[in-house]
Amino acid sequence: MDVMEMRNIHCELDPLSRPDGSALFALGDTMTLSAVYGPAEVRPQKLLTENATVEVLFKSKNGVPSISDKIKEVSLNNICKTAILSSQHPRTSISIIVQEMQDYGGLLACSVNSACLALLNAGIPLKYVFAADSKANFTLVFDGVDKNLIACKTSGIYTKNKFTEVINTCKEASLKIFQFYLSVIKKSMTI
Repeated sequence: MDVMEMRNIHCELDPLSRPDGSALFALGDTMTLSAVYGPAEVRPQKLLTENATVEVLFKSKNGVPSISDKIKEVSLNNICKTAILSSQHPRTSISIIVQEMQDYGGLLACSVNSACLALLNAGIPLKYVFAADSKANFTLVFDGVDKNLIACKTSGIYTKNKFTEVINTCKEASLKIFQFYLSVIKKSMTI
């Protein structure tokens, strides 16, 4: 897949009125809706004295969580916890809810991108923005500062050369996604 053949990207910020930030993100025909609540008061049993408590919940379209959904949730949780500057809001809670709307491939990448845009929309301080792209059985996440690979989910058997090729292709695609983020945020600031 050439970067120029990348699927269409669409985003709408603030499609929901109640959360502190929300984003509807579509990568091709795959679509997810993310909502961010917080920083808000945290329950005493989840209180962290020096950092915010970050929770990510992934909800599938059919409502019943599968093992695959739980794996997505753990991946999203790790990516978001690492990127959020949680020390800026100690003793609070930041909740991110990602809802699958349509899945035509690349659901985890779409979820990662919608979560990032919802965090930006909510004004949550981040160490770096992050973007994901998928190719075949690979989903790769890159940071927006150094453009380094920060997360990878894959399955199957592949050669080192194939993996390197996929990294390069997805990195190029993530650069386009970062440019898209910038245009979406600029557009939302001018309205």
